[in-house]
Amino acid sequence: MAKIDFGGVVEEVVTREEFPLEKAQEVLKNEVVAVLGYGVQGPAQALNMRENGINVIVGQMPNSSYWDKALKDGWVAGETLFPLEEAAEKGTIIQYLISDAGQQQFWPKLEKHLSKGKALYFSHGFAIVYKDQTGVIPPADIDVIMVAPKGSGTSVRANFLDGSGINSSFAVFQDATGKARERTLALGVAVGSGYLFKTTFEKEVHSDLTGERGILMGALAGVMEAQYNILRKNGHSPSEAFNETVEELTQSLIRLVAKNGMDWMYANCSTTAQRGALDWRHAFREATEPVFEKLYESVVSGEETRVVLKANGAPDYQVKLDAELKEMHESEMWRAGAAVRSLRPENQKK
Repeated sequence: MAKIDFGGVVEEVVTREEFPLEKAQEVLKNEVVAVLGYGVQGPAQALNMRENGINVIVGQMPNSSYWDKALKDGWVAGETLFPLEEAAEKGTIIQYLISDAGQQQFWPKLEKHLSKGKALYFSHGFAIVYKDQTGVIPPADIDVIMVAPKGSGTSVRANFLDGSGINSSFAVFQDATGKARERTLALGVAVGSGYLFKTTFEKEVHSDLTGERGILMGALAGVMEAQYNILRKNGHSPSEAFNETVEELTQSLIRLVAKNGMDWMYANCSTTAQRGALDWRHAFREATEPVFEKLYESVVSGEETRVVLKANGAPDYQVKLDAELKEMHESEMWRAGAAVRSLRPENQKK
């Protein structure tokens, strides 16, 4: 493993130079990787592995939109595409990639197919860490492992296709065969990871639930809405408010941050922007740290898990979700966003 200095803290990471695809193929040559679920992560990881020469099958509910999607992606019913339980029985490594609530519901059916020596693979530590609520307790004679890509399934696939890969964390929760770590790293490379960094199931789920509720989605949307609303309240047009809140961030500044870091972006903007940003960042940090503290406590306590399982397991979940997403979609801010995006040069008719 390579040792990398992350801001003064040295961590060990696994790169594709140290663990090349050829090694992953050798480790997995006698395995049948059964990907259960073809919704978010499933398609990307399954397709990436298939194109990397791994023996992959997909498990999904027949007569569903996801089953149809798998067929369109080239999986063949009865050969590489099976109902969930049949795929689980055939697999030596079972990638459990259905939703968190779905994992809880399907567990009694999956458990009987987890024979000695198999590996149960997760891309999220949710079901294992919150076992008291999910009931997911694997048998002692199988490997329990995780590779968690740090991005959506769409990004996992896109990064694979452009050759860059996506960063992933990895963890071994249970090593029954003595080869759990090797299996994990091989799968991490096979699904298209750029590099892999070590974590635990507990640390992964705590950071992931905090991140998606925080900066990655919840906080980002909330802060954008707050700034947009203030600008509109003070007479700025929807176009101006959206451009100053979202468009400049996503189309310019965040790309500079991704390439060179926040400090470089600060050093290469106007002195007026630079001074104001340096001053105001402290006020935003101090205002939001208590919110993040409350959020993290809610994650660790299991309260967030209780809310997720209750909401996602409700019979009217999809109806309520659609209503919430519709409210966001139809808000002035995101209607302005649709108009702004339509004016981008790449979206103009030639």
